[in-house]
Amino acid sequence: MAGAAPTVTKSPPSLVRPAGPTPGGSLPLSSIDKTAAVRVSVDFIQVFPALDPQGAATAVAAMREGFARALVPYYPVAGRIAEPVPGEPEIECTGEGVWFVEAEASCALEEARNLERPLCIPKEELLPRPPPEVRVEDTVLLAQITKFTCGGFAAGICFSHLVFDGQGAAQFLKAVGEMARGASEPSIKPIWARDAIPNPPKPPLGPPPSFTAFNFEKSVVEISLDSIKRVKDQVASETNQKCSTFDVVTAIIFKCRALAIDFAPDAEVRLGFAASTRHLLSNVLSSVEGYYGNCVYPGGLTKTSQEVKDASVVEIVTAIRDAKEALSSRFLDWLSGGAKENHYNVSLDYGTLVVTDWSHVGFNEVDYGFGEPSYVFTLNDDVNIVPSVVYLKPPKPKQGIRLVLQCVEQQHSAVFSEELQKLA
Repeated sequence: MAGAAPTVTKSPPSLVRPAGPTPGGSLPLSSIDKTAAVRVSVDFIQVFPALDPQGAATAVAAMREGFARALVPYYPVAGRIAEPVPGEPEIECTGEGVWFVEAEASCALEEARNLERPLCIPKEELLPRPPPEVRVEDTVLLAQITKFTCGGFAAGICFSHLVFDGQGAAQFLKAVGEMARGASEPSIKPIWARDAIPNPPKPPLGPPPSFTAFNFEKSVVEISLDSIKRVKDQVASETNQKCSTFDVVTAIIFKCRALAIDFAPDAEVRLGFAASTRHLLSNVLSSVEGYYGNCVYPGGLTKTSQEVKDASVVEIVTAIRDAKEALSSRFLDWLSGGAKENHYNVSLDYGTLVVTDWSHVGFNEVDYGFGEPSYVFTLNDDVNIVPSVVYLKPPKPKQGIRLVLQCVEQQHSAVFSEELQKLA
């Protein structure tokens, strides 16, 4: 007979306020922050293997203290999102703090399958929510720490993409970890400087997108380091160029999916991704390293179905590298006010594949005082209007790239899996 389903008991949410005085007033967001594409909440889980259960209470108290101390230099995170003028959100530096939830699970991490998919604990039980009278859309970041009976933890984090991109949120959480472990100040000095980002004229928005709800098959696949290295070696041999793991993994998925969905030869298939543009802002920001606002820009490529099906993986890698270079040029063009079209407009149909790389954002390197997480995964996986793939680091000690796939419907699933197995 199966055991009882795991349960989670949450304490009421409480505010962790900055540990010292912080400035008041309001702060602007940047023109990149305010694009419609980033006005979402990002939810993810960090899984930490078992500690000595006796040390668990101390570890949670230190984590809470780490938040309080980090909120002094990162004081905007303790504020609230306001919109005194419609379409012009800003941060009110109220110093209220972040909502923090402590919780206890009724089982060991292993009994919860180390939070592997499909989750045996509902995601709502692992994620923080403020009291019912508080609008979650107004908060900058919330945290929940769930303790398991083995001494392991799951940290559930929700952050506003209006205020951070992934790299910026990871920078803040690394500072929380440093302060929790006793540092007197963060190793990277944060800067706000949102008004330093140019606010060029907005290109025409074009018609509003139309949405179709798809019934995607959800699956998880891992691509081994050996498979990635094999393609990198092929690229080097045939082109005398180096390429990244992102280029290789994306080329494999894009080709396998084109073969699986088998569009008409001249039908378009599109690839969409966002890339960091921090390195392109060094003339604008006093410290690119400390900036924690949005620094991403959309890129991609469009080919005919037949072109992708006929191309080698090496040829697709080259096309992706060219698209990344074009993205840098387009971003600089946008910064100077020269953009003629809105690059945030993505065709939301079955011919488009959107990939998101979480493997190098930095959440895997956060240490709140109980070591780095063994696994980090996003919970923003209920979007069914565009085919998508998220790249994660697999749970330690595995290596390679884990793909969380929501990109084909059932009738294309078998062929997609077969093609992936050939290359992964």
